[in-house]
Amino acid sequence: MSKLNFKPLADRVLVEPAAAEEKTASGIIIPDTAKEKPQRGEIVAVGTGKKDEPFNVKVGDNVLYSKYAGQEITIEGREFLIMKESDILGIV
Repeated sequence: MSKLNFKPLADRVLVEPAAAEEKTASGIIIPDTAKEKPQRGEIVAVGTGKKDEPFNVKVGDNVLYSKYAGQEITIEGREFLIMKESDILGIV
């Protein structure tokens, strides 16, 4: 992965969403129209944090986040989500 020219501000993080599932556990192929938006991804950049609240996540962590969390953005032709750390539910 190349270094991105983007730095989130304050308590925001930049997440690269995981790819949507192609098959179910039983092997059924999921068509594009039925794929759900992933709720899992990898943190690729973190902001500076708030003054009295250090970050609980770091670059490289795989996280779960709420279904409608973040703002979708495109940087250097790749899709990312930018969200507040509080939208992250946990580290996987």
